[in-house]
Amino acid sequence: MNNNYFICKNCGKKVNLNAIGTKHRNHCPYCLWSVHVDKKTSSDRSSPCQGLMEPIGLSFKDEGADKYGKKIQGEIMIVHKCQKCEKETKNRIAGDDDTGAIMGLCDKENKDEVERQLFGEKY
Repeated sequence: MNNNYFICKNCGKKVNLNAIGTKHRNHCPYCLWSVHVDKKTSSDRSSPCQGLMEPIGLSFKDEGADKYGKKIQGEIMIVHKCQKCEKETKNRIAGDDDTGAIMGLCDKENKDEVERQLFGEKY
């Protein structure tokens, strides 16, 4: 790895470290796989595990409620599971993540919200 990119350990593609919407790139924008590099906090890069982390689903960051008590749906998060130690983490999507890959992780219950966040109100 150099200072500008890394090679994805799952799909082998060259990945730019700079991404819209995140300070610390933690997954491949093409296949959405990651590597278990963080131990306690995002970007600490201190985990000895180094296992491949499979994207297993989507979640939403909890944003609370509006002034009427209606739940505000937060931003999309990718749920990863380490293939080595089975730790699960949630990571924000980046602006250049493959929308088809994201939709492939989406369950029917959340499809409308994921599409709204990815493509806007009327896509």
